[in-house]
Amino acid sequence: MANIEKKKLSLSKRLGGNIAVRRKALRLTQEQLAHRLEVEPETISRMERGMTAPSLKTLEKLGEILAVRMADLLDEQSPAPPDGVLAIAAWIAVLSEKDEAFVMDCLRRMVAHLDHREGVPKHLSQT
Repeated sequence: MANIEKKKLSLSKRLGGNIAVRRKALRLTQEQLAHRLEVEPETISRMERGMTAPSLKTLEKLGEILAVRMADLLDEQSPAPPDGVLAIAAWIAVLSEKDEAFVMDCLRRMVAHLDHREGVPKHLSQT
């Protein structure tokens, strides 16, 4: 029944709810999101309550800040990646292309290093 009720939500309320869920998953306050979006905190509050809908340009910027596709913000059931993935994506989203490439390379190397250590006895891998 909750699924049926969610489908009945207006587009602006569904969008607002998805914005709020993503914002909270990234551990951002409305004020922090407003600052990044360059709007007043009350604007975020009104969007999240479905009282107002953002322009397409603002929706695109929200997607970048919240590290999600615009379509996912509009979706009835937006899949939520793990909080850690969202946080990393949001941190990277504000970087330049060069800095983003640097961070991605560092992450790739760290994961490869840790994956390589999996077969090594624990006392040997703590160097």
